Amino acid sequence: MEIDWARPWFAPWREPGQAVARAVAGGVPLQEALQAAGTAPVRFVPQEALPAGRAYEQFIFEARECPVRPGLHDFFNGLVWHAFPQAKSALNRLQAAEIARDGVAGRRGPVRDAITVFDENGALLQAPPPLWEALRAREWRRLFVELRPLWREARLALFGHALLEQLARPRKGLTAHVWCAPAATEPGAGGDAWLAAQCRSEVLAAKPFTPLPVLGVPGWWAENENFSFYDDSLVFRPRKTPERTTTTTSAGPARS
Repeated sequence: MEIDWARPWFAPWREPGQAVARAVAGGVPLQEALQAAGTAPVRFVPQEALPAGRAYEQFIFEARECPVRPGLHDFFNGLVWHAFPQAKSALNRLQAAEIARDGVAGRRGPVRDAITVFDENGALLQAPPPLWEALRAREWRRLFVELRPLWREARLALFGHALLEQLARPRKGLTAHVWCAPAATEPGAGGDAWLAAQCRSEVLAAKPFTPLPVLGVPGWWAENENFSFYDDSLVFRPRKTPERTTTTTSAGPARS
């Protein structure tokens, strides 16, 4: 597994991740290496354990077994199950309830859509209010340049296993969907219990996430020390504004 564990975003995952990676390099199947890595509330099993035609999320909920395929995607998913057992269980429970009610065909609906977004690309951010105000307003220069010293007081913990997988080969446009956390975002430091308590249908349906291009975070990527890094409007996009119509003109929406 080609992972640069010195990257700052991998810091909370380094110790368990290296242990699993060493086991896999020694010939241990990934599901067995993940099973030995901690006390997740599910048992890791090979992908073949998933019955044909059975929804993945529903199988996990009913069997308490998580099918695993070789590769970084399920590698990081397993690590997140160990680090955030309550939150992963809460999301899986909601996902299974939605599937039981509506099936898997057609549109997923707002709750399943939000679960998928956060499970794959989510993060928790504990930060001073001025940073949050700038982030929600998509005021990128203010967020990352003018308020840069405040990032020393912020804590960003990645949750989405697809995002972690993609950050093994980082590129500028990678974006997390962040949830405002009051404190203790790191795995094992209280973030799990807080996040699990937020995982309710009515909360998730409102999509309480804010996009954050993660390589813009100070200290995470050397290139952002040159502030022209933030001038890329394809990555650091302005906030959408609603179309306004008057009797004389019609202004189109801002780029999003």
